[in-house]
Amino acid sequence: MATQATLDQLTINVVRGLSMDAPHQAQSGHQGTAMSLAPLAHVLWTRIMKYDASAPAWMDRDRFVLSAGHASILQYAMLYLTGHGLTLDDVANFRQWGSPTPGHPEVGCTPGVEVTTGPLGQGIANAVGMAIAETQLRARTDLCDHYIYVIAGDGDLSEGVSHEAASLAGHLGLGRLIVVYDDNRITIDGGTDLALSDDAAARFAAYGWHTEDLGALGDNCDAIEAALRRAKAVTDKPSLLVLRTEIGAPAPQSAGTAAAHGYAMFDDEIAETKKLLGLPSGETFYVPKEVLEFCREKGLAGVGARESWEARLAESADGGTESLLNVAGMSGWEAELPAFDAGDKIATRVASQKVLSALLDKVPAITGGSADLTGNTGTKMQGPDKSDYGTFAADDPTGRQIYFGVREHAMGAIANGMALHGGALPVVGTFLVFADYMRPALRLAALSEAKAIFVFTHDSVGVGEDGPTHQPIEQVASLRAIPGLTVIRPADATETAGAWRFAVEHEGPTALILTRQGVPVLTETDADKVTNGAYVVSSVNEADVTLLGTGSEVSVCVAAAEVLAEQSVTARVVSMPSWERFEAQSEGYRTDVLGTSPILAVEAGTTLGWHKFADDVVGIDRFGASAPGDVVMEKLGISPTAVAERAKQLLNR
Repeated sequence: MATQATLDQLTINVVRGLSMDAPHQAQSGHQGTAMSLAPLAHVLWTRIMKYDASAPAWMDRDRFVLSAGHASILQYAMLYLTGHGLTLDDVANFRQWGSPTPGHPEVGCTPGVEVTTGPLGQGIANAVGMAIAETQLRARTDLCDHYIYVIAGDGDLSEGVSHEAASLAGHLGLGRLIVVYDDNRITIDGGTDLALSDDAAARFAAYGWHTEDLGALGDNCDAIEAALRRAKAVTDKPSLLVLRTEIGAPAPQSAGTAAAHGYAMFDDEIAETKKLLGLPSGETFYVPKEVLEFCREKGLAGVGARESWEARLAESADGGTESLLNVAGMSGWEAELPAFDAGDKIATRVASQKVLSALLDKVPAITGGSADLTGNTGTKMQGPDKSDYGTFAADDPTGRQIYFGVREHAMGAIANGMALHGGALPVVGTFLVFADYMRPALRLAALSEAKAIFVFTHDSVGVGEDGPTHQPIEQVASLRAIPGLTVIRPADATETAGAWRFAVEHEGPTALILTRQGVPVLTETDADKVTNGAYVVSSVNEADVTLLGTGSEVSVCVAAAEVLAEQSVTARVVSMPSWERFEAQSEGYRTDVLGTSPILAVEAGTTLGWHKFADDVVGIDRFGASAPGDVVMEKLGISPTAVAERAKQLLNR
């Protein structure tokens, strides 16, 4: 009978064999990193992590994040071996159409994959979000007690988003976060010394992390396990373990070279490497029975813990607990949505804060804040009576207000991690113009279907005196270009309440685009119709022209219709808070809303894209200017008079 040490080594070598074979069969992928990290992966899945492969979505499982997502074959090999539902054919179909083993890990595609990684640094920031969610949940319920493990490489630590996230993680003392830095000193271009001379451990120590330089542990499973357990024992700081590896080892030609970072090992070198590993050199995707049985047994080691957790859930479940864990509002939460009086003038960011405040008790999963713009963006976790829901901090993990600091890059990625962890409905805010900082995270939120609410305020040149650097022009259009991101730009406070209802109910990311300046609450707007994406707010029989507005420009269109009426031109007004929601409606509904009259669209931003709905567009295809907001709007043609004149020009054409 094989000894445990012999079985450990065979398992590690089998993972190395799969890490060579799958990319070779695909003629694409990264072999070397997966090979050198096989011992670490083996220890994590068979000795350290708490999970149940028969129930991959169990809420209280440990989370694993492969921030170095290019080494995806490593994760797929372990998920197959431990019985998460992948087959050996799935592993062999690596990077093929329809396969559950895509080029980089994708949540929702592969059981056991927690987040969609690939863009470097995002995974670390996602993991910080997961650690925040775990810490907060553990403080609020006895149904949460687990760790977040991350494998990161030099690319992750080089990207700025990881610096932002690591700084915040250290400040918050996230002791359940353990990152292993694969220090292989190789990049695609060559050695890391071409562009990198950081002392990673010293940098993370300065962020407030526990750090340990493990050196080169090779295949020493006991030493790797001991290091991970030492990190687990540090409860008041996140941990960074620096593990020195040789990329591609023990491949005789490729090991330690930049070529090993990608697809470098072909038939002859693979066969030679397999001989060195004691694997059949002529057999691909070799997995002996004893390895599969051993790993499958380890994959079910968490069954008892899961069943115990489920029993405790059944005993303690109540409306608050259920809504917290499932990110759903408590029964009747919709009744808390405030109503607003027609004729009042209120900025939609202010209305949004009122809605958020009203929902905090009935949607207990809501948590979040902003990138140093909490009051400005209306993201205070504060009740209508100014009741305080606490600040999330190392000494108060129950707090629901998170101060992200000036860290938009990390904030977006952290929100994704919180959402994908479960038990948190993250709400994060900044100025719309700074959505550009968050674009990678917003794209991944859409790709991951992460249920997060992104609040973007100061939505147009109406920002005013701050000038063109802070006045968004192209940002809304660029957000609408992201597939799977629902963008809602409400016309007034009433539509803002409807936008929030949609965002809380929607199983995916939502971007709320809100004004800084006050806008009138219109008589004709309808919160319930926001989910339709567009609807008629004022109509006349056989209108000469349709004015199609969004956001603050809907009230401009209403006023322009009055100007036109004085000149014997009849106009109907349509509010279109969301392109995505409108395009999801039936063709008949869309036709009824848009009508048959010539259509003039109005938005205080780029005209890009509007022509698919309209015959002409009043917009701003230039940068703004520094002046009072109403002056900038007027000068750039966003006024009732200018819209009315443009409508007449359209009719004359």
